[in-house]
Amino acid sequence: MARRKSVHKTGIPRVEGIQPHEAWITFTCIHCSAVNHIPAGEALLKSDVAYDECEWPCAVCGFVHSKVSDLPFQHWESAHTLEGSKATEYFWRGFFRNATEHAESYWKQCNVCGRILPFSAFSRHRGWGPLQRQMECRACKGAINAILNPRRTKQQLHEASVRRRIADLLLEGQHEHIDHEALFERFGAKCFKTGQTLDIQDRSSWAVDHILPSKWLYPLTPRNAALLSKPANEAKGDRWPRQFYANSELVRLAQITGADLSLLSSPSPIVNTNVDVDAAVARYLTVREKSSLRRRIIELRKVLKQYHLEENVSAQNKEVLGIR
Repeated sequence: MARRKSVHKTGIPRVEGIQPHEAWITFTCIHCSAVNHIPAGEALLKSDVAYDECEWPCAVCGFVHSKVSDLPFQHWESAHTLEGSKATEYFWRGFFRNATEHAESYWKQCNVCGRILPFSAFSRHRGWGPLQRQMECRACKGAINAILNPRRTKQQLHEASVRRRIADLLLEGQHEHIDHEALFERFGAKCFKTGQTLDIQDRSSWAVDHILPSKWLYPLTPRNAALLSKPANEAKGDRWPRQFYANSELVRLAQITGADLSLLSSPSPIVNTNVDVDAAVARYLTVREKSSLRRRIIELRKVLKQYHLEENVSAQNKEVLGIR
């Protein structure tokens, strides 16, 4: 997919020389605790290959992380720190597995700010390198969007507004009451994402996260609600849970809320088709005299097609909307 040219007109340039698809291996030195970054190129390492073949020297102290290195742990019995011992072998196997086992283990370099950041700091971009992450981190993406969004055309703004309005109509009457005290009890009065302790009386400091977003036609229910701090909730926005939460967080989220883990962990959004489409059609076509009925029909057809809900429309409403 071609990159949007307008990014270069924001006054926020990209850093020359950064490879947009490159993944980075990151590890903490077991000798001096310095954080090290190693470029992995455009192919992810297999854990057993990393264990068998890799030697990673620390950029600060020079200690070489390798299966043939002794462990520098003075508080362990010496027999367990020597190369060749079972304890040392299994330590190194786990060490290399931690750094390479999953795509989420890798880091990526933002080509706007230049920082090397964890996998989760980048939004998903299907087919974009081995990590399938965008070139810019979410912080830089936010800065770019802050400049670009006001430049969106009236037509783009209108279409986004229409999608939100129709999504709201599709979900009308399906939202459930959220008991805030029960929500705080379920999440231990802490932001699920950051662990920050929250005060139920300070309503400006916390928010109820619509875990599966209404954008994809999921109503707000106790099973679909998480407690987040305001900054964390703003960072999540309408992202699909798999695009914001780590795997371990998704498991905990399902355990706490009773949500469907297979749905939460889907790598791409899944539209909720269990909605009363005909009721929404009736509501959306109830217009004021001066409103454009023709325009509303076109808008509704476009959104129903986008959400793959055309087959959920009754035969009568298909005739009304001209859906074949």
